Amino acid sequence: MSTPHIEAKDGIIAKTVIMPGDPLRAKYIAETYLENVEKFNNIRNMFGYTGTYKGKKISVMGSGMGMPSIGIYSYELFKFYDVENIIRIGSCGAYAAELNLYDVLLVDKAWSESSYANIQSGQTGIDTIYPSPILNEKLKKLSNDLNIPITLGTIHSSDVFYRENFKDFEKIRDEHGCLAVEMESFALFQNAKVTGKNAACLLTVSDSLVTHEATTAEERQFAFTKMMDIALGMAE
Repeated sequence: MSTPHIEAKDGIIAKTVIMPGDPLRAKYIAETYLENVEKFNNIRNMFGYTGTYKGKKISVMGSGMGMPSIGIYSYELFKFYDVENIIRIGSCGAYAAELNLYDVLLVDKAWSESSYANIQSGQTGIDTIYPSPILNEKLKKLSNDLNIPITLGTIHSSDVFYRENFKDFEKIRDEHGCLAVEMESFALFQNAKVTGKNAACLLTVSDSLVTHEATTAEERQFAFTKMMDIALGMAE
């Protein structure tokens, strides 16, 4: 079957999907890491691929930027394509001085001012949503086996990228324990919660609000390989 946003045939998408924000990053992962690759989605250039990694089936698909976008794609994958696990891999901006460029963060909870959970399913008063403990434990083991250091922590999932006069990140960090900021995890975790599925999130630090260091767009597309190596180990 197809949905308004995914044209995949039944059975082509694996039970586990790695989901970067950038569809070109999905293309890079498929072409660099996977064998027996079949492209399953072209709609809106939100590329999706299924292949094998070390002989095991896995899919990779872009999510786009922000909660509305990942909210659409992850819900359709969970609800209509029988996907069981989605591991978001993306970039984040550091709120904490101890995080350096290229550090990998495994999200243990997502805090947000977003109304996504309320609008999506009428759940009021929710500002914190959790990933799947089972997936997080597997990702921690994979990172240890690969000798890739990770930081476990809370992420700020923001609805807005460009905030006028945004100077309160320190308050968000200190009051809610947020180590960094991104724009998708809260919606992904909510969709997993309401559909009874599993979701997790690995992030690479692309810039720092503390030091003002930043990576380039090309580096964000091609150089964030550590989180890719960890996530690909989830192939089944």
